[in-house]
Amino acid sequence: MAVSPTKKRILDEASKLFQENGYLAASMRDLAKRVGLQVSSLYSHVGSKEELLQKICFDSARVYLEGMKTIEETDASPSEKVRQLIALHIQIATTDVTSMTIFSDEWRHLSEPYLQEFRIIRRDYERRFGRMLQQGVDAGEFAEMNVTICLLTIFTSLRWLHRWYPEKRGISVKSLETEILRFLFEGLKKH
Repeated sequence: MAVSPTKKRILDEASKLFQENGYLAASMRDLAKRVGLQVSSLYSHVGSKEELLQKICFDSARVYLEGMKTIEETDASPSEKVRQLIALHIQIATTDVTSMTIFSDEWRHLSEPYLQEFRIIRRDYERRFGRMLQQGVDAGEFAEMNVTICLLTIFTSLRWLHRWYPEKRGISVKSLETEILRFLFEGLKKH
């Protein structure tokens, strides 16, 4: 569904506000001020602060799921699919920093039934990613491993990106991707 320019601006500013202040501390009054609307006018575009949180979280989840589906449907080897999925995480985390903060941290403030729905989506994503890792083990492309520990290690190693990667760091996204993939696939040990 198309989003009006005003609603897009509201969503963009809500993402920034939630990132800066946290969802709980952000107010609709602050948001209205940021977008140059009266609070009453803001409510003609959105129903509630939680509606904004829901939209941001589920839109971010959709980006991940669509990317994963595209990767799953390729004929690439399991290890190449894992590489592509890690690269997808890096790309999303470095191009949509504010939404990533909300998606990674603030989703816990969703109310039911949205919280449960979001948890189901996250678990399904983790299961599918884990399946790719296991396929790599089964194909002899990865060493024998505890797939759950590997999966959580990969996620943990990527979760900091949206906090750390403002462009002012002087590291290109491609360099960041190359280094992270090298560490994850080759480790620290000198060969």
